[in-house]
Amino acid sequence: MNISTAFAPPFKLIAPFFILAAFVFVISISMLFGFDVQIIHNLDSAVLSWVHLFLLGFVMMIIFGAMAQLVPVVLEVGHFAVDLYYAIYPLLFIGTILMALGFYVYPILLSFGGIIAFIAFSIFLVETFLTILKVKKMNFVILTVIVANSFLLFGLIIGIIMALGYTGIISVDIHSLLKTHVFLVFFGYVGVTIMGMSLILLPMFWLSHDFTWNYVKSALVILSLGIILVSFSTLFDNKIFEYLGYFLSIFAFFLYFYQIYIIYKTRVRVEIDIYFKSMLFSYICLSIALILAIFYLYNPSQELLLTFSWLIFAGYITFVITGHLYKIIPFLVWYERFSPYVGKRKVPMLADLIPQKSSKFQFLLTSIGVTIVALGLFSGVDTIYKSGVSILFIGSIFLVKDILFMINFKEEKNV
Repeated sequence: MNISTAFAPPFKLIAPFFILAAFVFVISISMLFGFDVQIIHNLDSAVLSWVHLFLLGFVMMIIFGAMAQLVPVVLEVGHFAVDLYYAIYPLLFIGTILMALGFYVYPILLSFGGIIAFIAFSIFLVETFLTILKVKKMNFVILTVIVANSFLLFGLIIGIIMALGYTGIISVDIHSLLKTHVFLVFFGYVGVTIMGMSLILLPMFWLSHDFTWNYVKSALVILSLGIILVSFSTLFDNKIFEYLGYFLSIFAFFLYFYQIYIIYKTRVRVEIDIYFKSMLFSYICLSIALILAIFYLYNPSQELLLTFSWLIFAGYITFVITGHLYKIIPFLVWYERFSPYVGKRKVPMLADLIPQKSSKFQFLLTSIGVTIVALGLFSGVDTIYKSGVSILFIGSIFLVKDILFMINFKEEKNV
């Protein structure tokens, strides 16, 4: 895969996405103190508020910021209209907050927040598709971008219908649409995007080479088929489609997990840094979550559902994101502020831009917190759950501190 920085947008465009996402992460973790295990097991509106705040305000915000940088770099074409990203992050942030408040206290705000978030997503999708149209030569990574964003489009349409139904503006069966919405947005967009970008980022950061991509390519095809089957199961009320889609999706992630193992085995770089630790923990969480998901299909229980969902959200997705932030932000800051002076004056190394001690505390506290919360959800013991949230909250503070340190790294202060 050819990678070029010639089409990369300025870092000032990317930074607000990461900063807002970090603060939303702290807010979402702090919200967990207001829950007890019984409330979470009932999946009431407060839990839905947290899920949307976490996924839209943290996960999607980070992904959009990263894609603003990665899409033109991977496609080797400039953005169609890069300035549109200056409108995306405030709209997405406002829409997310209104949606969270709508679920939590004022249902009428859900429709307004949903529409604002829908506008932000629409701007992102239109700009991305128009950028893709400029590409002269297609490859598999570009295809994954197209597939992921197509899933996102349909997921958003269903989401806005659900928001209007939740507030009573229209009459729809929200529960029948929920799993389709989750699969299209979370597994369809987030899952396919992570798999597709893994083709670029993991070999680049681990210096892996001489391996086959067949497993992750097969995983992407199988996952897409599983998502389509689950979506159609709602439309046709077909349980065979639904469970076949579940099994295909789980199998796809096992294939992806094996591909990551192959990349790990062929790596050149052996440094045990914050990135390596974060990736290792994330894939451990993914493997445990997949095993729990299989048990859930055979013996459905709320404890299994909550535990594997938490491990996917807070274990796998969160650590994939935070691990890459410790690679992406230092590189972008170094490339913009210091690369022009290489050979002319003393410049910092990339490692200098990472707060080493603080990042270790962040990883340790966050990983311990995620693990203890998972044990609390599985056992149904509120004391264990709250203990994990307390440790996780401290870890989230370290994450914000580290992101602000890396973004604000100045030559005159540190060189």
